[in-house]
Amino acid sequence: MDRRPVRRLKPDPDAPRLPDGVWPLTVPAVAQVLREGLELPAGATVLVGENGSGKSTVLEVIAAALGLNAEGGSVNTRHETRRSEPGSLDLVVERSPGADRWAYFLRDETLHGLYGYLESLGGEPSLHELSHGEGFLALFGSRATRRGFYLLDEPDAALSFTASLSLVVRLTELVAVGAQVVVATHSPVLAALPGAHLLEVGPWGLREARWADLELTASWRQFLGDPSSFLRHLT
Repeated sequence: MDRRPVRRLKPDPDAPRLPDGVWPLTVPAVAQVLREGLELPAGATVLVGENGSGKSTVLEVIAAALGLNAEGGSVNTRHETRRSEPGSLDLVVERSPGADRWAYFLRDETLHGLYGYLESLGGEPSLHELSHGEGFLALFGSRATRRGFYLLDEPDAALSFTASLSLVVRLTELVAVGAQVVVATHSPVLAALPGAHLLEVGPWGLREARWADLELTASWRQFLGDPSSFLRHLT
């Protein structure tokens, strides 16, 4: 039986169409989602791509369609500093009957504000006292305790190599019990999440990819193998 919390996002045929050339339709990945929808397989989906390619915007659109707080949290989180997200864009969420409806969104750039909001509610008082990576892992660990749907936007910004491996282990455990995860990352470590469905984001929109074929993987492999092959052109 298909128990995916989210099977797919579909464009609402009755919703008014955004004019061409208006943001976020200027982001090819978002335009593709609005045109074709987005199928989310069971387990983990990992989005990789350059800065500005649209990874985070796609996650924001998914979060909005699910009713999640744009700056992180669950559907019950009421925290906002400056609205800049595109919203749900009239996408219809198709869920599996009986699937767990719990969902949580964590994004690196708004973690500090989310910590303050949670502390104001009388919980999570220690997060501000932890390092960036420790705080992220602590909050994710306290929220990712069940089968559900989890969105992580660039968690690698907070994590060391070792901590990234710890997150891979936790995500693998979540997937094993039936959770669904979508991660946007610049990390080849997180992109190597076992069994993940990889989507490379760029001017083409979204396309399926293999880890070994990613530009991300090739660039890091070349740099680590011979840093001077990059640096001699830059310094």
